[in-house]
Amino acid sequence: MTVWMDRIASGLDRRTVIRALAIAFGAGVFLAVIGPFGSSAAPLSARMAYWVFLCVGGTALGIGASALVSGLLDPSDRRPFLVAAVTALAMTPPATVCVYATTRWLFGWRSLYGSLLEYAGPVLLVSLAMNLINALADRRPAQTHESQAAGAPAPRFLERVPAKLRGGDLHAVEAEDHYLRLHTSKGSDLILMRLSDAIAELDGLEGAQTHRSWWVAKRAVIGARRLEGRAILQLPGGVEAPVSRNYARALKAEGWF
Repeated sequence: MTVWMDRIASGLDRRTVIRALAIAFGAGVFLAVIGPFGSSAAPLSARMAYWVFLCVGGTALGIGASALVSGLLDPSDRRPFLVAAVTALAMTPPATVCVYATTRWLFGWRSLYGSLLEYAGPVLLVSLAMNLINALADRRPAQTHESQAAGAPAPRFLERVPAKLRGGDLHAVEAEDHYLRLHTSKGSDLILMRLSDAIAELDGLEGAQTHRSWWVAKRAVIGARRLEGRAILQLPGGVEAPVSRNYARALKAEGWF
């Protein structure tokens, strides 16, 4: 039970919550201006109160639902877009009741939909859109973690390392077309494999995906520099790994550079 509650709490990052509420406020203002779903007949002030309240309130509900959904998943299998879709489905029933009650109270007979069930479809679409927007804004790198258990087996990926590189330290894995280039303390070589499959097998080493084409071992980072506003990690042997802007904030917060 304690582990489950810890997982839920880990999904309630303060910065993520603030960003989600800010996005919701902006979305509410936008919807108030365009007046979708028959709300254009109401005065702008009423539309503003209506849409901002529903978007911010719905997002608060979605934050709780997202943390709950994430807590039910294994930490190594948190796929953001899957979480977004499941969260939208989970929050649609209570959100539909809220939207129905608010709409009937504010607009009365002018409401576009008559029955409660007729609101479910639009609520699901808006919930899914908002959750997907937040998932895109909160994309995090795929990470692997060093095993803390004594006598734990070596990561499966190390069995794929070519014989001439075995025994060396793995610094990075770089995708080149259908191949992966392994950067190690003994040099580099290519193997036939997808990066996503390699990352799944690298658990047991502390590292992270820094770019769509790179995984880097954290202990291999010896410095960082910036080029045209983007961070580049410096590795032994003159190797440099780019950092995607999608991942830069999360990696910086975790002390990578």
